[in-house]
Amino acid sequence: MRKTRWLATALIGSAIAGGAPIAAPALAQDRPDQKAYFELYKELVETNTTLSSGSCTKAAEQIGARLKAAGYADTDITYFSVADHPREGGIVAILAGTDKKAKPMLLLGHLDVVEAKREDWVRDPFTLITEGDYYYARGTVDDKAQASIWADTMIRYKTEGYKPKRTIKLALTCGEETTFAFNGAQWLAQNKADLISAEFALNEGGGGRIDAQGKRQLLAIQVGEKAAQNFTFAVTNPGGHSSQPVPDNAIYQLADALKAVQGYEFPVKFTDTTRAFFTASAAAAPAPLGDAIKRLLTDPTDKVADAIVSRDKAMHSTLRTTCVATLLAGGHAENALPQRATANVNCRIFPGETVDATLAKLQALAGPKVTVTANAPIRPTAIPPSLDPKIVAPMKAVAAKHFPGIPVLPIMSTGATDGIFLEAIGIPVYGAPGTFIDADGNGTHGLNERIRIKSLYDSRDYLYDLVKVYAG
Repeated sequence: MRKTRWLATALIGSAIAGGAPIAAPALAQDRPDQKAYFELYKELVETNTTLSSGSCTKAAEQIGARLKAAGYADTDITYFSVADHPREGGIVAILAGTDKKAKPMLLLGHLDVVEAKREDWVRDPFTLITEGDYYYARGTVDDKAQASIWADTMIRYKTEGYKPKRTIKLALTCGEETTFAFNGAQWLAQNKADLISAEFALNEGGGGRIDAQGKRQLLAIQVGEKAAQNFTFAVTNPGGHSSQPVPDNAIYQLADALKAVQGYEFPVKFTDTTRAFFTASAAAAPAPLGDAIKRLLTDPTDKVADAIVSRDKAMHSTLRTTCVATLLAGGHAENALPQRATANVNCRIFPGETVDATLAKLQALAGPKVTVTANAPIRPTAIPPSLDPKIVAPMKAVAAKHFPGIPVLPIMSTGATDGIFLEAIGIPVYGAPGTFIDADGNGTHGLNERIRIKSLYDSRDYLYDLVKVYAG
């Protein structure tokens, strides 16, 4: 998950007060269907799917075996991988609908997880451990919570004999967490577009937020995301002896270019999603934040209002493209003038803006003595989905049943998911709400990742009902 789900919902952390308390946690396996789900979830979490030593292919085969046991035919299941990445495979499964005129829907999730070193963790990261109100292990949240729920939902529908009107497709892929890995979602979009074709897709990126007291604060629907793109800044010159310095110094020139990037603010922009989000935020936020948001919505060039709103780093990033230096290297000897200095600048490009236009701005900021290039892979332009009532309304209606009184807001992710590859071929992707996360992010991408047990099972029930509304 190259975005942070909890930051998306934390954008208005100080603006939302109150909330509904979560009931005391019950045993996760109270119901027979929950027991079956737990076994699936546990197997998936305990299957190492890191790029370095794991296998998404193995996880996909395990899911496929469970689908077949539920009654899916071989023709309903497609495994995929490529020869040079045999452990990075995935699976597509299809539950055919009864209405051939209804366009399919797609459930998208990723099987791979971020690396986890046992010596750094309190517990074994690849053993699902129950402790207090939580499950602990790598992937308990990102993204094996949702991936397992999608697979479980498909299994439940099949075993219950449910006949959807709309065909439901499931795609569980690999490579979302690592830039240079084989990316299954991208490969499907470019090579098997017909297999995953759909009117819309539900993905990670949405969710919900729980405060420090365990109260539900809000639900978030991800409607749009930024495109992540890295750029290399490079300076070269002849160098020389450090005892005779000259102004033409590669490190200084690179530093000047990076300071220019640091000092530049990309212009404020709004999508329909971010405008709706900030409108809701303005109504809930205290002064002076609420007033500043209203002014910025009226006039995006209001620098004073921008400065107030941008004190919140998440709001700042939601308003614009951002670029930041993340890696630095320079010089070849401690007693020599540097012959080369380089830096990586990571940009999160606002929907609708292009890599080429961002590159042109960075080149202008860096100046003629610094070479700026866009690094491979170059991600497609982020295309924001519409706030389609046919998508948003069911999410809110089902949420009112499962989580009464909790506000549901559209958000744009400041990061990126695999949804960007599907949007490039015309499939709008929405991050489904339902999984409530603590304000600290539950250790996602970090140490001792965890998920509230009740949150996981509540999300499972919510998403099961939500998919059925769309499919029916």
